[in-house]
Amino acid sequence: MKRTALAASAAALLLPLSACGGSAEAGSGSTVTVTVGYQSKTINTVTAGTLLRSLGSFEEQLNSLHDGHTYKVDWQDYATGAPITAQMTAGKIDIGSMGDFPLLLNAARGKQLGRPTHLVSVTGYNLRGGLNTVVTAPGSKLTSLRELKGKKVSTSIGSAADGTLVRALQHAGIDPDKGIAKLNQQPAVGASALSSGSVDALSQFVAWPGLLTYEGKAKALYDGAQLNLPTFHGVTAREDFAEQHPAVVEAFLKAQAEATDYLDAHPVAAAEKVAKATGLPAEVVYLYNGTHGIATFDPALKPQLVSALKQDVSVLKAAKLTGDIDVDSFVDDQYVKKALGASYTRRLTAGPAPAASEVWPKGSEKTLSFKSAKQLLAYVAGHQGSIRAAYVPDATTGTLWFADKAVWVTDGDQVLPFVTPATAQAYVSAHGGARTVSYQEALERAS
Repeated sequence: MKRTALAASAAALLLPLSACGGSAEAGSGSTVTVTVGYQSKTINTVTAGTLLRSLGSFEEQLNSLHDGHTYKVDWQDYATGAPITAQMTAGKIDIGSMGDFPLLLNAARGKQLGRPTHLVSVTGYNLRGGLNTVVTAPGSKLTSLRELKGKKVSTSIGSAADGTLVRALQHAGIDPDKGIAKLNQQPAVGASALSSGSVDALSQFVAWPGLLTYEGKAKALYDGAQLNLPTFHGVTAREDFAEQHPAVVEAFLKAQAEATDYLDAHPVAAAEKVAKATGLPAEVVYLYNGTHGIATFDPALKPQLVSALKQDVSVLKAAKLTGDIDVDSFVDDQYVKKALGASYTRRLTAGPAPAASEVWPKGSEKTLSFKSAKQLLAYVAGHQGSIRAAYVPDATTGTLWFADKAVWVTDGDQVLPFVTPATAQAYVSAHGGARTVSYQEALERAS
């Protein structure tokens, strides 16, 4: 495999200079093709992929360069980060977006094959780790991660979701290598395996857990936010391309910032655009990318995210997927600082919106926010049949979830939502008199 990758890399070096995806310096008036690898269905990368592409912001930024070149953007869509890394190390993709664990593998492979890459910005992040979730089949009797011992679990090895699974199993006292039967599968394959009953659980990144839950094909078993460790996706660029075309990288990051601002200002419209481009339900897109969604979008390379990336290295090393990785040399904020200018310092300290409950009424281009889940329930109860989607944050982790898929607990006058049975049970055990109730009973108590 290594020899094949090296051969592919060598062959890429022999491509004509105008081919790009390795677009070497071309003469005045030439066409420069910029090849961007993205994951359309990994919807917390939309500001560097799906949404960015639909807005046309990158092409507009390139057209404004007026440097004598004509620019063309070749958008290449992939299901995971691994093939993007393979194409980058072969010199065929210039800029790509992927999750934190794939980013580290991108750094390692790039250095190993003489095609170094750099993390140049962040797309979507969650400071507690809520972007990754372990789900089981709707009829599964499993209620906690500890019950996965000896079970079959599907994940994509080397992905952020795999990293969450490994850490979660360790916290539960289960050997992640020997304690479960792990199947290395693409997300769509794993989803099918869960539906067919050939695996007991699925650990995946956005938007698969939310999608399967929304469709009634899964229910949450473990909320990644229980780890309380940041997870994120980011943008990586080939070092040689960035050095040859710094203005192009800056143009990309300016366009990413524009897409981020659009998403923040028009969250419902952005969700609809991404849904149209991907085929995902807009309600699922909004769960992650909405005003109070699981993902927060900001291009800034926040110190806490870089710190989390360093902690991720040990997980990949333990899995023998890589050796040491110099994260500090991989992170390069010069381009995003220049692209964002004076706003960069402000973005560094900005954080996610406070947790809130939201209702998306049918036919509306806006959502309604509520300070408490009980207030949301009261509204839903009084507007039966006119609700497109209702979202509530987990009472302990803050992870947003569909109200009708949440686990509900009553505690005196309070009606509290939880993503998983385990977090709900932990609350009940710690609060005398608290008990779990059905969604219907929660609605009745709030109305």
